[in-house]
Amino acid sequence: MEATTALSQQAPTFDDVLLARERIAPYLLRTPCFEYPALNELIGASVFVKHENHNPTGAFKVRGGINLVSQLTPAERKRGVAAASTGNHGQSVAYAAQLFGVSARIVVPENANPSKVAAIRGQGAEVIFHGDRFDDARLFCEELSEREGLRYIHSGNEPLLIAGVATATLEMLEDVPDLDIIIVPVGGGSGAAGAGLVAHAMNPAIKVIGVQSSEATAAHDSWQLRRLVERPNKTLAEGLATGTAFLLPQTMLWERLSNFVLASDEEILRAMVWLIERAHTLAEAAGAAPLAAAYQLREELHEKRIGLICSGGNATPEQVQSALKTRTAEG
Repeated sequence: MEATTALSQQAPTFDDVLLARERIAPYLLRTPCFEYPALNELIGASVFVKHENHNPTGAFKVRGGINLVSQLTPAERKRGVAAASTGNHGQSVAYAAQLFGVSARIVVPENANPSKVAAIRGQGAEVIFHGDRFDDARLFCEELSEREGLRYIHSGNEPLLIAGVATATLEMLEDVPDLDIIIVPVGGGSGAAGAGLVAHAMNPAIKVIGVQSSEATAAHDSWQLRRLVERPNKTLAEGLATGTAFLLPQTMLWERLSNFVLASDEEILRAMVWLIERAHTLAEAAGAAPLAAAYQLREELHEKRIGLICSGGNATPEQVQSALKTRTAEG
């Protein structure tokens, strides 16, 4: 409990989110938030999609990367940074490192999304493959960082990262202030933690709901049990693929998350197709998970105003084909 208390004291504040917006503004445009009648019909509610897939890296994580790397000390910049990622966090760190002239090493699983790997390399970072799953890559990256004196950038336990990604929810509520519910995908939990922070500050009546794959439930189960647990990680949704929960996001989720649901990989793939058909949007699996959750909760959400964080759009052709097969199977 002492570790929990110490770390939770580092949790970002709403003022930190406002500062993050100022730091990020020179490098990123606001992403749009659109309502789609065909999604409204599907869910039976007013549905607004926050298009984080429109960021230059194709995902929301870049907000946190820029906010964090911009605040590195001169000594940290000189040593360089390292991060473990299934793709989007790595792209975020690589993009920000290139902006600020910092060397970056990104450790990814052997089966990492090839388009995300190519993007990381294209941003000037060194890519290191290790292990079958994200957690294998994470442990190796932690050892590498300690051995070589690199500034390790954890994908969840970073207050500056959480404050940065929280700016997506800040923008959303500035554009649509009367939302009743925001649904956020959860892997490590930084996005949901940031959403809860901002929603609570701007309108405590707004409920924030997290969604994770039923094939990787570590964050969900940790939230339910109010302690960190490990779980098997078998999901195809790499943005949701973590086998362990992270302390700082979890302490924030325990305080501000209203509900946390699980969606099967099949439900998430089906939601990817719905976003293509009904919202003209290419979302990766994690980015489609909030729609899968909204459909699951549609009776509860009836006639409410719902915000969905489309966290990213970095889907490979193979992943899109897998999603389209669910449509074919349904006839």
